[in-house]
Amino acid sequence: MKVRKIVSPMSEEEVRSLRAGDIVELSGEMLTLRDEAHMRALEMHRQGRTVPFQLEGGALYHCGPIMKKEGQWRVLSAGPTTSARMDSLEPEFIRVFRPRLIIGKGGMSSEVLKVMGQIGCAYLSLTGGAAVLAAEHLPEVLGVQWEDLGMAEAVWRLRAEGLGPMVVAMDSHGRSLFQEIEEKVRKKASLIL
Repeated sequence: MKVRKIVSPMSEEEVRSLRAGDIVELSGEMLTLRDEAHMRALEMHRQGRTVPFQLEGGALYHCGPIMKKEGQWRVLSAGPTTSARMDSLEPEFIRVFRPRLIIGKGGMSSEVLKVMGQIGCAYLSLTGGAAVLAAEHLPEVLGVQWEDLGMAEAVWRLRAEGLGPMVVAMDSHGRSLFQEIEEKVRKKASLIL
């Protein structure tokens, strides 16, 4: 299967051209955001305050990287974290901040999928357990915000070069490979029982 090269930030039109099952490699800027950063960003928005980074059109990575400072920061390990942890936060987050790509592992809820369709956002699944390999495709740390949250929860602005391969596992057209697999398993299980 052909690997599609994509670059962040992306337009809505570019994201809507991605289909579930596509294999992609990502280059360009991305931000790591986990639970605490999602909560802080949403709270700031509710208070009418501006977050100190740009998310619209960008890629957010559900990741708690391991970093090392040697004059400048560098990424040692950057595997995806389980995205379902952000299920309750992500619908509002996507509506407010309008990222075009979410990278993680394990997929997200049907509510997140619905909002992805409304806004124009896709979920890219990156293989877990290959954190050091992923770090090799993140050659530059462009900045960090909210270091007070700790290394894993801080918002790291990274430059990716050919990060992947990743599977478009949830697209902006309502398809989720995770849901399709769950349905197949349920059908087979009902035949067995």
